[in-house]
Amino acid sequence: MSIEDAEVPKIPNFELSQKHFLLRSVTANVRHPKEILDELIEEIKKEHLAPYYYYLYHTLKIPNLKWDQSLYQSLIEENEKEILLLKQKIKDVEKEDEGELETVKGWIKLGEYYAKIGDRSNAVDTLREAQKLAPSTGSKIDILLTITRIGFFFDDKSFIKSSLDQVNNLIEKGGGDWERKNRYKTYLGIYLMSTRNFTESSKLLIDSLATFTSTELTSYEDIAMYALISGAVTLSRPDLKKKLIDSPEILAINGNSDKLKPIYNLINSLYSCKYGSFFQHLLDTNDQILLNDKYLAAHSSYYIRELRVRAYAQLLESYKSLSLKSMADQFKVSIDFLDKDLCKFIPNKKLNCVIDRVNGIIETNRPDNKNSQYQLLIKNGDSLLTKLQKYGAAVRLSGAERVN
Repeated sequence: MSIEDAEVPKIPNFELSQKHFLLRSVTANVRHPKEILDELIEEIKKEHLAPYYYYLYHTLKIPNLKWDQSLYQSLIEENEKEILLLKQKIKDVEKEDEGELETVKGWIKLGEYYAKIGDRSNAVDTLREAQKLAPSTGSKIDILLTITRIGFFFDDKSFIKSSLDQVNNLIEKGGGDWERKNRYKTYLGIYLMSTRNFTESSKLLIDSLATFTSTELTSYEDIAMYALISGAVTLSRPDLKKKLIDSPEILAINGNSDKLKPIYNLINSLYSCKYGSFFQHLLDTNDQILLNDKYLAAHSSYYIRELRVRAYAQLLESYKSLSLKSMADQFKVSIDFLDKDLCKFIPNKKLNCVIDRVNGIIETNRPDNKNSQYQLLIKNGDSLLTKLQKYGAAVRLSGAERVN
């Protein structure tokens, strides 16, 4: 079997990174933290994850995790045995001159083992060595994607970006088949979402729904959830319907799982203008999805704020003026809450309206798009004329020099 034909292993184990995120988070809704901690310890013992155990205790300082030196030492010994065996296999392959391909496989196996046990430094260094020896662009991309997953596991965003940039460079040079390009698209979509670039991430994640193969990084269910999350704040109202609400892939998952329901119901309430249920669905999305996800938790406040702005703006778009009471009734919130919430977005022009508190009226003042376009045309025209005048002066000066 060639390197290209090998199945992509689920290394590192992202179930572990999700669990240690939940244990560290002060906002996640963790009902049984002791059970999660016990599961982590059990996995550490079972798979001999000595470097990961060290990372959890000394770097992440996981609450209630106890340090057992004798356990750590026994895990180290098991790691050393396996590493010695894998290194010996590489030496045997080189000694027997079994070919470049077998040598690369040996280095990849060693790098993957380091990644599996949580030894980030040795994993990256070893996989870099494998990348140098890899005979094809496709295998180089596979190795770089494994390195990228290590960045995701340790939540190192600059490292992830650097690795994805290297993958993109290889793809742009003509490397990578259809499947690798799709895997890259999924990786990039999740990275962009984790860095709050929901506009670009929504495009990639929605496209990934029909071509998803990256089970080594995340589940298909999670990709659908991320597509919904990203699209909710960026897509136009018609696209919410076309690309998300009526998406065959999302409908299929939503029919068999409750995981998507909070964000799916939120998008539905927004599209259908069912403002009375909007805040409940928004709260469910925050509590059940955003705060409990390692990629989204840091952006929960921003996300909730943007969705509120979107809902308010959508309702106000239909009115020249509207009473505070009427709007509060539609959203099923108090007048006082709505008044204070709107005032957070009016000064920074997130909402184009003013509040007349004496009469309890909201008056919209939509920007005059035609006037702004006219002003932009005049500005651009002036700039173009200035450039033409400078060009003309330069041409005349050049002609005069030639005559002389």
